[in-house]
Amino acid sequence: MTEMLSNARLESPVATTADATSHLKPAKGTVPQAARGTRRRLGPGRSVPFGRLIGPALLIAVWWAASAFGYLDPRILSGPGTVLSTAADLVSTGRLQDNVLVSLQRAGLGLFFGVAAGVILAVAAGLNRTGEYLLDGTLQVKRAIPSLAMLPLLILWLGIGEQMKVTVIALGVAVNMYINTYASLTGIDSRYVELAEGLDLSRWQFIRKVVVPGSLPGFFVGLRLGVTASWLGLIVVEQINATQGIGYMMFQAQQYAQSDVIIVGLVAYGIFGFASDAAVRAIERRVLSWRRTLAG
Repeated sequence: MTEMLSNARLESPVATTADATSHLKPAKGTVPQAARGTRRRLGPGRSVPFGRLIGPALLIAVWWAASAFGYLDPRILSGPGTVLSTAADLVSTGRLQDNVLVSLQRAGLGLFFGVAAGVILAVAAGLNRTGEYLLDGTLQVKRAIPSLAMLPLLILWLGIGEQMKVTVIALGVAVNMYINTYASLTGIDSRYVELAEGLDLSRWQFIRKVVVPGSLPGFFVGLRLGVTASWLGLIVVEQINATQGIGYMMFQAQQYAQSDVIIVGLVAYGIFGFASDAAVRAIERRVLSWRRTLAG
């Protein structure tokens, strides 16, 4: 997309560099900050490797200190030492691994089907007026209806098995993917479309050189929200007639007031959510390496 724009500027220049940057020149009689030997930094600063782990580490430190000094009632909230011991016991018996694998399978299937459906619907609505008129209104109505509110109807249609659980997760993911990808598609500058028409690009060339680069930022925002939605949906569906999964393990622990097991489940959800979001961020930085943003 940037190559097309640079070629077009070489063929038919519209404005000189001086004209484009004239509004950035300081007024007469003023001296820029750099000329006075100082430079004001307005950005967020240089990123620190693994800096996002500082917040969770600080939270764990506060939790550990509160437990060590007796500020936490172990009957209400177990301390980190007890939670680690319980996690080791669950791992040694294989109970934690079995439940984690089932949960990952449910979340993975829901994420896959949700991403595929959301992207297909966004492309159909974003690149064609007929598709927009048929799909966008319906999906905006669905956006206003939480996926969890459809649970009674989905249970009536699909029963209480795995199909219903995966469908609930996929619906939450698909809406996030559609909204962000569609907004990114329709937000592409119309001048790029006019330029593509002027260069007589084919439909496939237009999609490859304009649509895909222009929609990728919104796609990755939707993917990050979709990953989060998959974990949120998983927590709920695993407490509905489930016999395996992290949510089922937590629900069983609630019956026996085992707060340590519940916290192990919450930590597992948190670790997988954080790791999946970090993975999407890493892929986004690699794919969109041509962008220079405040994220670094």
